[in-house]
Amino acid sequence: MRVLQVGERGAERPVVQVESADGAATTFDLSGLTRRVDGPFLASGGLDLARRALEQGDLPPVDVDGLRTGAPIARPGAVLCIGMNYAAHAAESGAAPPEVPVLFLKTPNTVAGPDDPVRIPARSTRTDWEVELGVVIGSEASELSSPDAAWDHIAGYVVTNDLSERTWQLEESGGQWSKGKCMPGSTPVGPWLVPAAEVDVGHLRLRSWVNGEPRQDSTTADLIFPVPYLVYHLSQYLTLEPGDLILTGTPEGVALSGRYPYLRPGDVVEVEIDGLGRQRQVCVAAAPAQAPSGVAR
Repeated sequence: MRVLQVGERGAERPVVQVESADGAATTFDLSGLTRRVDGPFLASGGLDLARRALEQGDLPPVDVDGLRTGAPIARPGAVLCIGMNYAAHAAESGAAPPEVPVLFLKTPNTVAGPDDPVRIPARSTRTDWEVELGVVIGSEASELSSPDAAWDHIAGYVVTNDLSERTWQLEESGGQWSKGKCMPGSTPVGPWLVPAAEVDVGHLRLRSWVNGEPRQDSTTADLIFPVPYLVYHLSQYLTLEPGDLILTGTPEGVALSGRYPYLRPGDVVEVEIDGLGRQRQVCVAAAPAQAPSGVAR
C-alpha cells in the first residue's frame, strides 16, 4: 500500500494505491477518511484505517492520470535533517565522519511535490542535489528510552531530495547550514508514503542521476547512524510530532565532491529509492525580481 496526494498545490486530495504482481497500480480515493495526510491523520491511526477500508472494499476507485503528484504528507511542522550520515559523503565533503548526529533544519515551506520544477535562485552558483531517505513521524516522541522504542513512532518512509546551495551553506552560513537549505521548493518529497511495516529500512538502495548520468548509488546499510537511533537521539533534545519529517543524510556523489558540475537551468535531476518511488525535477531559472510599485525601472 502506498499513499499519495494529487492535485494542484494547496488543493491536493489523498489517495491510496496498490500494485498488482505485473506492476499495474490501482488507485482509490481516501477523501472519505481524511481531507489530507497530515499529523492528526497519522496520529489517529489513519494508515491502518486506510488499509482496513481498502481490504473491505470501502474505497472508491479514482482516475489520477494527468494529475500533479504533490508531497504525500501535508506541510510538516518540522523538517529535521541529519548531515554527513554516510562516511563516504563526509570524506568527499572534506570532513571526518561525525561521532554524534549533525542536525540542521529546513523550513516547512521548502516541501514540494516530487516532480515540481526546481528553481535555481538568482544568486546561486552552487545548487546541489542529495537523494535521502525521509522518515515520517506517526506519533509524538520525546525522551525515548532506547532506539528500539523508536519503531513505534514511525509512520512510514518517503524519497526526498535535499537540494542545497553550497556557498550559502558553507561560506555565508555563519557556521550553521540552514541558510543553504531553505530555498523555495528545495525539499521535493514523494511520490509515495509507504507504511513502515512494509519497508526493510536497513537495506534500501538510493540512487540519483543528472541529465541521465549516474551520480549517487548507495544503500541505507551504509548509514553511520541508522533510522531508529536517529529518532531516539533527536527525541532526547526535542519533541517529535506526528507528520514531522526527518531527512537521514545523503551518500557520496554530489557536486560538492568536485567531480561533477553544479545544477543549472535546463538540467534534469532524478532520485530514487527502491520501493519508495522515483522523482524527476527540471531545473529552471528563478523569475526576475520585481521592482516595487511606483519605482522607476
